[in-house]
Amino acid sequence: MTEEHPFAQYVRIIGKGPNLSRPLNEAEMYSAATMIMNGQVEPMQLGAFLCILRMRTEVPEEGAGFVRAVRDSLDLPETIPAIDLDWSSYSGKKRQLPWYLMAALLLAENGVRIFMQGTEGHTAGRIYARQSLESLGIPMAHSFSEAAAHIEATNFGFLPLAVLSPKLQKIIDLKATLGVRTPVNTFGRMVNPFAAPYEIQTVFHPNYRDVHRDTAALLGQPHMAVFKGEGGEAERRPQKPVVVQSLHDGELSEEEWPALMPEDSVKVDEGMDLNRLKTVWRGDEDDAYADAAVSGTVAIVLRLLERAESPIDAGIQARKMWQDRNRDRF
Repeated sequence: MTEEHPFAQYVRIIGKGPNLSRPLNEAEMYSAATMIMNGQVEPMQLGAFLCILRMRTEVPEEGAGFVRAVRDSLDLPETIPAIDLDWSSYSGKKRQLPWYLMAALLLAENGVRIFMQGTEGHTAGRIYARQSLESLGIPMAHSFSEAAAHIEATNFGFLPLAVLSPKLQKIIDLKATLGVRTPVNTFGRMVNPFAAPYEIQTVFHPNYRDVHRDTAALLGQPHMAVFKGEGGEAERRPQKPVVVQSLHDGELSEEEWPALMPEDSVKVDEGMDLNRLKTVWRGDEDDAYADAAVSGTVAIVLRLLERAESPIDAGIQARKMWQDRNRDRF
């Protein structure tokens, strides 16, 4: 008789069919994810496990267990830098340039210490954070310590997921084999390795907002905000109203922010020329959409950071930051 693989129990719990299956609790997911991170799972088991979770939609308890297991697998430096904001970038852009990066760099210019991590290449035809930042001359970190040094020097550091957690990157890369994104696209965003007190999250599908916020609550995250961003990135869509769900010291809240410009005034950026990030920042080119996307994203972050009394106040502060930026930076 063949002995059952230890991981089989977790596939069975979530995969026994519509009447007998159930979500994993936090402890079960922690054990399952620990086995995954340690390479103790057969490829067929991993594929089945990921696809079942994707079809059913993950629950917060599964998110919390997964994130805790990933955190325990990280090789962090002894000295952890003081970070204000954890910002992940997983989706890539295909319709508009990554103006959220301009927002992050503007916030860093104004003293907000930001750690950004992200992935790349899992979906063809998209522009990812690493490529965009390199076009601006922003260095990539090759270790946690180097990311910390970048933050100390400039208030901004970017660490590719492939460096932060090679195992998570390999799982995300399975999209080319499985045909669908995996739960890592949801949970990997929430690892927050430097334990920043503030965390910004975004979703492509609005029904994932609650999953992100409730997972953060289970993890004891002090402050976080989540909203539906442009292309799935943490970038305000200025032509659309946006619902921002927040968590502050265990208290859940929700605000609806109005659109910043008419929807029919926005067109898809067919060129996606990364050089335009520089020309718009320098003021060599006027772009109403970029101005609204940058300042709108900054406003959401300022509200999250509790540096604005209302969305209106946040918008006023953000527009002034954008107007007063150091145009000679690039």
